[in-house]
Amino acid sequence: MSVHPEHDLNPGDDAEPGTPGTGDAICDACAGRGTLADGKECQQCGGTGHVIAGIGGG
Repeated sequence: MSVHPEHDLNPGDDAEPGTPGTGDAICDACAGRGTLADGKECQQCGGTGHVIAGIGGG
């Protein structure tokens, strides 16, 4: 049993939703469409067209 709640992360996500220093970004794999050129759902973003990415820099 885990002490942390399980979140559905997509392979393209850098962190869990709401993590400080992250935000929504357009998925590079599908260019924000949610589907690939062959019409299949994008696996990187789970068909949403966006991923959770780190923002800022240092």
